[in-house]
Amino acid sequence: MRCRLLLSLVFLPVWLSIAQWQSSRVWHGSDGRLLYARDEEGNAIPDFSYAGYKNGSVPLPDVAAVTTLGPAPGDNTVRIQAALDAVGARPPDPSGFRGALQLSAGLYRIQGTLRITNSGVVLRGAGDGADTTVNTVLLAVGDTPHQRPVIVAGGGSETRWSNQVPGTHVLITSDTVLVGSRSFTVDDATPFVVGDNVILSHPCTPEWLQAVDYGGTAGDTLWQPGEQPIPYNRTITGISGNSITIDAPVFTTLVRSLAQCSMYRYARTGIRTLIGIEDLRVKIEAGSATTDPNGDENHAWDAVRLVQIEDAWVRRCTVLGFGQAGFETATATRVTIDSCGALDPVSIITGERRYNFNVYTASQLILFRACHADYARHAYISNGSSWTSGCVFLRCSARYSYAASEGHRRWSTGLLFDNHREEQPSVTGILLGLYNRGDYGTGHGWGSAHSVAWNCDVASGSLALQKPPTAQNYAIGCRGTNVSGRPPVAPFDQPEGWIEGTGLTGLRPGSLYQAQLESRLMPVAVESPIGNPVRGYHLEQNYPNPFNPKTAIGYHLPVAGEVRVAVYDVAGREVAVLAAEEKPAGWHTATFDASGLASGVYVCRLRSGTVSISRTMVYVR
Repeated sequence: MRCRLLLSLVFLPVWLSIAQWQSSRVWHGSDGRLLYARDEEGNAIPDFSYAGYKNGSVPLPDVAAVTTLGPAPGDNTVRIQAALDAVGARPPDPSGFRGALQLSAGLYRIQGTLRITNSGVVLRGAGDGADTTVNTVLLAVGDTPHQRPVIVAGGGSETRWSNQVPGTHVLITSDTVLVGSRSFTVDDATPFVVGDNVILSHPCTPEWLQAVDYGGTAGDTLWQPGEQPIPYNRTITGISGNSITIDAPVFTTLVRSLAQCSMYRYARTGIRTLIGIEDLRVKIEAGSATTDPNGDENHAWDAVRLVQIEDAWVRRCTVLGFGQAGFETATATRVTIDSCGALDPVSIITGERRYNFNVYTASQLILFRACHADYARHAYISNGSSWTSGCVFLRCSARYSYAASEGHRRWSTGLLFDNHREEQPSVTGILLGLYNRGDYGTGHGWGSAHSVAWNCDVASGSLALQKPPTAQNYAIGCRGTNVSGRPPVAPFDQPEGWIEGTGLTGLRPGSLYQAQLESRLMPVAVESPIGNPVRGYHLEQNYPNPFNPKTAIGYHLPVAGEVRVAVYDVAGREVAVLAAEEKPAGWHTATFDASGLASGVYVCRLRSGTVSISRTMVYVR
């Protein structure tokens, strides 16, 4: 459906000449917290802020190096693997980390696969650039075994969280658990305690299939009973009688009359945690150019795979020359992939290839932040069907795309494309899709549900947005040649999803994920001198964050008054004054330019009368 357009318009000072507006689906209330609206079916935009390492609640850690290794002539696979295993044999510290293997700058030929199989181990290079005098380059050579991965981190088995603790299987008795909910009842909570890792399971029943039109496919590709179960990997945070509260929401509505859901304690067999990969360049030696439709496929196939893993990260890594995936997750939860590039894939330009950033089967709560892709078929893709949910693509970009970033097949739920950007696309068709894919592929049907495109720009391409039965998808504040759910933009005739504010600038919050994270982690945004919440004053987290060298900071005043917004370094020295004047009530925006300052943490502080609010910011040069 096409909604009524704007809940509210708040105009900034004339010198900004930008109208600020908020969505009617999610908006800041008078106390600065986010509020949500549900439609007549109970659909609402879920909270995506739980994606990422440790649910996004802490920064990525900096783990001290315990071993340093330099390059050697010939194949370096065995040398690096031995060093990784040696770090993995060390006892963990109180935080669970065993240490980092530091690879010095240089070129390392790799003829096999490097495997990080121990928890608490970090593989770190000197940088991800091409110059081997100052960066660490892993050159993957040869094709033995055929189409091997270069780096695999985690337990390595795609178990889909199937290992149950005997005697802990119970039924979920709530008649309905709405999308975005974190609480429900079970028939017997006695097998569980707070802190247990549990798996919620929604079976794929004939009744549920009928409710979702058998996937919205056609002919012989209708989804069948048992094919698309919907699991959620969660941790119990509260128990009251038979009422259970979990750490992150469900991303589809659970209706007991359509599917009797259940829960069990997860045995966690083979799961690895606290693994990091940093500051590396992985170059796969391949034989033909990125634009060749008959490209070479006799080379290493995936650059980095994260499998059977939780609370892990990859940051500041660039991979080139892969055939299928630059970065891929499977049986993975709470992973952050930050500031990474997946560039110049080499393969035939056809199916099951050039998925530069791929959340595959049983990937949940994965955060991709500030990443870049080029020459992709599907630059950012959920290819994990109903097993995959709660994944966020934040401030990511793609160039020379051949097809859409999208929910690809069979009911992936809770995908957020937040400030996604397309640059110089190779096609003018769909470049971002939350829609029905009909009988494409293996009966892809509804590729995504309860998913959001927020403040995205697909340039000269189209954004296809459709409403699945029993669910909703949203495109809010997006731009492109077409933002529509109707043919010919969408390939199959289905109802249009919730489209709001197309082509408008000034959407607030500018980033849904960052606003949700701030709202969750800082529930009391303002304090008075006597410690009571002061309603109406709000200082947004700066955006982007981390930043280089400029960042925008939004703030709200409930009444007109004198306001001072200033920035301080960690020693408390004032380094910039962004505002020091009388301001009218409403939303305002300031820009902080850190050019000439050192990298590090800074504090932005708003003062107005007796009110003081602070936010930390990270400047990375």
